[in-house]
Amino acid sequence: MKKIGLYLLLVICPAMQLSAQDNMNREARKLSMALYAISNLYVDSTDTEKLAEDAIVGMLEKLDPHSNYLDPEETKEMTEPLQGNFDGIGIQFNMLTDTLYVIQVIAGGPSEKVGLIAGDRIIMVDDALIAGVKMKTSDIMKRLRGPKGTEVRIKVLRQNEPELIAFRIIRGKIPVYSLDAAYMADKQTGYIKLNRFAISSTDEFREALEKLKKREMKNLILDLQGNGGGYLNIAIDMANEFLGKGRLIVYTEGAKQPREEAKATGKGNFEDGRLVVLVDESSASASEIFAGAIQDWDRGVIVGRRTFGKGLVQKPIPLPDGSMIRLTVSRYHTPTGRGIQRPYENGKKQEYQYDLIDRYNRGELMSADSIHFPDSMKYKTLINNRVVYGGGGIMPDIFIPMDTTRFTDYHRRLVATGLVNRVSMNYLDQNRKEMTATYRKFESYKKSFKITDDILQNLLNMATEEKIEFNEEQYTHSKPLIKLQIKALIARDLYEMTEYFRIMNDDNPGYLEALRIINDKKTYDKALGIK
Repeated sequence: MKKIGLYLLLVICPAMQLSAQDNMNREARKLSMALYAISNLYVDSTDTEKLAEDAIVGMLEKLDPHSNYLDPEETKEMTEPLQGNFDGIGIQFNMLTDTLYVIQVIAGGPSEKVGLIAGDRIIMVDDALIAGVKMKTSDIMKRLRGPKGTEVRIKVLRQNEPELIAFRIIRGKIPVYSLDAAYMADKQTGYIKLNRFAISSTDEFREALEKLKKREMKNLILDLQGNGGGYLNIAIDMANEFLGKGRLIVYTEGAKQPREEAKATGKGNFEDGRLVVLVDESSASASEIFAGAIQDWDRGVIVGRRTFGKGLVQKPIPLPDGSMIRLTVSRYHTPTGRGIQRPYENGKKQEYQYDLIDRYNRGELMSADSIHFPDSMKYKTLINNRVVYGGGGIMPDIFIPMDTTRFTDYHRRLVATGLVNRVSMNYLDQNRKEMTATYRKFESYKKSFKITDDILQNLLNMATEEKIEFNEEQYTHSKPLIKLQIKALIARDLYEMTEYFRIMNDDNPGYLEALRIINDKKTYDKALGIK
C-alpha cells in the first residue's frame, strides 16, 4: 500500500504542476489576445506600451497597497537615494526666485575642486539658460547629473562679481548621506538622526557612533522620526549594533515564501548603555523592524507616536525595458511574532493612503487614549514580559502627542510657498562674509545670533507679493516658531545639517522628553518594566 501511495503521489505532483502551468499559460494567452485585439482592431489608434503598463498596474492594484509598477524613470529615481551615491557635480542647492542657489559644496567633490562656493548662483548649463525661465528642478538635475567622467560647463553669478564666471566640471561619484545629524546632546548623551536605511547607513552610523564615544558618550537617542524605511538588510545590520548574540531581529514568511530569520551576531558597537528611539506616524518599514526588535528585547525605550504600519516585503522584479514590478511576497514579524502591517482591504488603496488623516481626525495623534488594540493583538516582550501590541505599526512605550498649538494656517502658507526658506537664503546670501567672520563656531551663532525685525519684515513683504493675506493674530501666535525655523535654516546653510537639528531640537517635545527619560534612571527603568 505504501508503494502504491508513493506512486500515486509521484504521479499526482507532476500532474498538479502541469495543471498549474497550463492555467498560467492559458491566462497569459488571454492577456496577449486582448492586447493584440485592442492594438489591431480598436476604432482609434492606441499606445501598446501604455496598454501593457496599464494592465500590469490594474493587476497589482487588486493585490495590496504596496505592490506597484515603476516605469524606467521612476525605477531610477526610487533606487538612487538608497544606493548611497550618484554621478554628478557635488553640490547641495535650492531654488531661489527661479535661480539655482548653491547651499553647500560637497567636500572633495568635482565642484569644490574647480572652485565653486556656497552662495553661487548657476545661471547657465552647457550654454542653456536655466535662471529665470521657471525650469523644473528635476529638469535642472538632469542637466547637472550625468555619467562619471563626462564634462558639464556652467556659468555662475557670484556676489560682488560683475561678470559671470565660467567653470568646466568633470562629473564624479557623489555620496548620498542618510545620516542627517550626530552630536552630543549633553555630557553623556549622544544624538543621531537617520533619514532612511540606505546602503551606506550602517557605515555612517558606526562612524558617527565612534566619534560620539570618543567624546565620552554613554547613552544614545536614535531619531527615526519621518524615516520611511529602506533596505531590510540595513535595518538588520543596525539592530545588530544593539542586540546580543543569537537574538532574533526579524523574520519574514509568506504563502509561497518559507520563514527566514535574521539574528544578531553579538558584534554590536552599542549593546550596553541607555537607548531611546524616537518614532512617529511617518516612521515606516525598516524603521518599524528596528524599533520592534529593540522593543521586543526590552533593549531601549520607544518614544513618540504609533508608527506607519508597513510590514509587507516587496521583491523587485526588473523588466526588460528598465521598468520594475515591486511585488509583495511575504510579511515582516518582530521577534515576539507581532505583525507590523496595518489592516487593508484589497483594491482600496485610496482609503489606505488616507489612514494618517483618519488618525488625526480620530484624535490619535494628540492622545494615546484614543488608540485601541484588540486583545488578540497582545504580546509580551521577551525579557521583562511587558505588554506590547501588533497588527498596525509599533506603539511607543511613551507617547508624545503631536504639538499643533504653534501652527497656524498663515504659518503653513509661508512654509508651503517656500518663503521661510527663501528669506533665510536671502539673508545669508547678502551677509555671508560678515556672518562667516563673526560666527566662526556654531556655539557662538546659537548663543548670540538673533532673528531681527528687519528679517521678519522682509518675510512679510514677500508674503504680500505672493498674495498671502496677512493675519496678525496667527502671525503673532506662530512668530516664535517662524524665528526658530529661520535661525535653523541659516545655520544649516552656514554650517552643516547637524546644526539645523541642534537648533530645532531645543523646541522639539519628543527630543526633550527623550533627553529627560534617558537621564532619569527611575523613569527609564519603569518604561522598560524593570523593578
